[in-house]
Amino acid sequence: MKILKTVSEVKEQVKLWRGEGLTIGLVPTMGWLHEGHLSLIKNARENNGRVVVSDFVNPLQFGPNEDFDNYPRDLDRDAGLCEKAGVDVIFAPSVEEMYPEGFCSYVDMNGLTGGLCGKSRPIHFRGVQTVVNKLFNIVTPDNAYFGEKDAQQLAVIKRMVLDLNMNVKIKGCPIIREEDGLAKSSRNSYLTPEERSLAPIINKAMTRGKEMIQGGERSSEKVIAAISEIILSVGITKIDYVSIVDSLSLEPVDTIERDILCACAVYMGNFARLIDNFSLEI
Repeated sequence: MKILKTVSEVKEQVKLWRGEGLTIGLVPTMGWLHEGHLSLIKNARENNGRVVVSDFVNPLQFGPNEDFDNYPRDLDRDAGLCEKAGVDVIFAPSVEEMYPEGFCSYVDMNGLTGGLCGKSRPIHFRGVQTVVNKLFNIVTPDNAYFGEKDAQQLAVIKRMVLDLNMNVKIKGCPIIREEDGLAKSSRNSYLTPEERSLAPIINKAMTRGKEMIQGGERSSEKVIAAISEIILSVGITKIDYVSIVDSLSLEPVDTIERDILCACAVYMGNFARLIDNFSLEI
């Protein structure tokens, strides 16, 4: 396995692979890998001749007073996990390599990015789209793998690829959870022992919401209220949002009559903002 830190090195390696007729799978990450990332790598390994993992904490997707400086970083740790998982190349550029002096080109979108996480993080998805676009241009993957935990991000990337006629297939992979139901996340490392003991309530609340809809409840307001009440019942004091939206447009729905995405974001402690979701076909 190689760790490459410049765009030119990655492009040269990709050129060699293409000369051998190999397909390439890309797993974009911000590092501090966990079992969720490893599930993406496993899918990429099984379906591509070569696998590239990007390991880059992207400053463009962090707003003021967010956790860019505190986001966990450990390339040696990540490299050990990648090597065991069969990764061929880690692309670990510096901020200056990705955004050199004078950088002024960005990718943005209307519609899908305004609600859910985009409401409280208004610059986030422009940063996501810009860095993913750059990674696609650098690595030129045949397939790229994203977790379904970040459901809005997955929808945004799929739409960007469609709208900009990109030659890459986007593969969504299921949420990987702890034994107690908490969705795996690099930000779980922020949690104190007490906060960690409370965090599984998020999945329990979402499961209750899912059961209500499956049982015939069609009022989004009632489902959202039930989910919120359960989360707040253990002493969590700040919910960013609980929303039920159309699964394609991501627009809020009042009455659940078609396929939906139910998503939430919950603040815990000083830095942790935990997200979870479920989708249902109606």
